[in-house]
Amino acid sequence: MKITDVRLHQVSGTLPFEGVFWEERLIQPIDVYPEYKARQRKEMRSTDGTGLPISSVFIEIETDEGITGIGGPTSIDVAFIAFRQFRDLLIGEDPVATERLWDIMYRSAVHGRKGEAMFAISVIDCALWDLRGKWANAPVYQLLGGPIRKEIPAYASALGYSIEPEKAYNQAKKFADEGYKATKWFVRNGPADGHDGIRKNVELIRTLREAVGPDVEIMIDAWMSWDVPYTVRMSELLLEYRPYWIEEPVMPDKIDQYAEIRERSLVRTAGGEHEYTRWGIKQLLDVRAVDFVQADTYWAGGISELQKIITLGSVYDIPVIPHGHSTPANAHLSAAAPILNVPWIEYLVKWNEIHQHFLKNPLKPVNGLITVSDRPGLDMELDPAKFETERYLDFSDL
Repeated sequence: MKITDVRLHQVSGTLPFEGVFWEERLIQPIDVYPEYKARQRKEMRSTDGTGLPISSVFIEIETDEGITGIGGPTSIDVAFIAFRQFRDLLIGEDPVATERLWDIMYRSAVHGRKGEAMFAISVIDCALWDLRGKWANAPVYQLLGGPIRKEIPAYASALGYSIEPEKAYNQAKKFADEGYKATKWFVRNGPADGHDGIRKNVELIRTLREAVGPDVEIMIDAWMSWDVPYTVRMSELLLEYRPYWIEEPVMPDKIDQYAEIRERSLVRTAGGEHEYTRWGIKQLLDVRAVDFVQADTYWAGGISELQKIITLGSVYDIPVIPHGHSTPANAHLSAAAPILNVPWIEYLVKWNEIHQHFLKNPLKPVNGLITVSDRPGLDMELDPAKFETERYLDFSDL
């Protein structure tokens, strides 16, 4: 079997939703500049309440045996890189030889070890695993050595929900009532916001604890926007509310500061969402910088690389909880990994609705659990009934 084409399938449609979809955004490192703190992120702008317009690109790898692997969704920027940098490397190759193809792409992209070129390698790799599962007529978790389990606990990641106390209380209680045993929330204030910002952060976590009670874990995401003294101080103030972790307290290149925070903080530290490949994660682990690794399957190198990162984490006794871009990919990875190595799956409640909107069989938690699909591959079949427009992108002439 040989790869005959790598196609970029762009589709658009509308996610049905009443009211305001994006109620709040997360804090960002650039928010230290007041003019940026006041802006909404481009992809999180408010809508008019008639539904959320969505445009996505899926990478389709075709073969001479009529088997097609699908990866995505991804952005046009990443699709462009996949087409221009990697398509010619793939055509004519055996799609089942995923290790060979990953190594070829990695070695060809010397300047793409991090960032969007690695995103492109990741989405291609996931498409190849989908194809491989279809070729073997087996779900990917079986090809990865599973299942160890077929139900994985999910934590409800609340990006985009209001952090106004009353609304946050009601939503967090709803998550608990739906069976989630953990929920993650995104603070909006950092060192530049002074005592008032600290008060608001504490009020949010206190409100969440009151809402979910003592038996549901609460995670906090600072999205790279705090610093060492601020994080240590917040850990002291929040300790009574038992946060499970503080996530990404500082910028990803500040590995020594991560290590200092882990040593001094009264709350455990999570990180690695914005790190890439086993080599980047190893830098965090070597200095004992985190208690949880959160590499993203669609950013850090794909299923092939996340398998290695999970194994690497096990050597250091550090759990890996893949960041929540792709529920299907993460579910298959998690189903094939020892439970202590991958204890949770992140479910970004709003984002994963968007990312799975065009799938025929979106994978969603029930009673706080994700049940991995038994269908061949990653179960990435698209649903044309949800397309309002579609086209295939071609960057050959650029």
